[in-house]
Amino acid sequence: MKYTDFLYDGQRVGGTRGRNSAAFPVSFAVRKLTFDEIRARRLDDKKAPQIPRVPLCAVLDSVRSLYNVGSVFRTADALWMQELILTGFTPHPPRREIEKTALGATKTVPWRYVADPVQALHTLRTEGYELWAVELTTDSVPLSSITSLPGRVALVFGNEVTGIAPQVLAACDRAVDIPMHGTKHSLNVAVAFGVACYHVSTQMRQTLNTTRTPL
Repeated sequence: MKYTDFLYDGQRVGGTRGRNSAAFPVSFAVRKLTFDEIRARRLDDKKAPQIPRVPLCAVLDSVRSLYNVGSVFRTADALWMQELILTGFTPHPPRREIEKTALGATKTVPWRYVADPVQALHTLRTEGYELWAVELTTDSVPLSSITSLPGRVALVFGNEVTGIAPQVLAACDRAVDIPMHGTKHSLNVAVAFGVACYHVSTQMRQTLNTTRTPL
């Protein structure tokens, strides 16, 4: 049997062995980026307003957890989304709990609070957005099966327990879902937000050619 060695900064840190180990490289060097290297590669605050955002919005319909809301802000910044619309009893900045997971993204992601989620959707439709509910319904389609996108999309996410309210769902143009392959039927809302928004924004960037060099 042969060992496959892994090097970190030139130092051997471990390895694997097995019958198929010969199919893997004998060794490779890997090093985590330093904080200064990461900071040098990220989007500069002064240049950020000049970078086009993907035409993707998200609506949170009465999401309860402040920590989930903070995580949503952080993901929306990472994807450079157009805007977040917080509705119903969704908590909104400034809140210490939101900032704990947002890590400053509440200052870089455009957002607004609209008490009535249905009114928020009507406004988005007048702004040219197609409204997609991320929800399991009788006619929802797997998000991964969608290959053609409209010019603007607003994804709607519901409460952690009850999901999207019926009247909000009725105001959407279509429903999409994230296929589950295990015993659970859903993801945490902040995780679902990341999966769905990453999928849609990646397709948008390929179409619009708005990609900047990522970290």
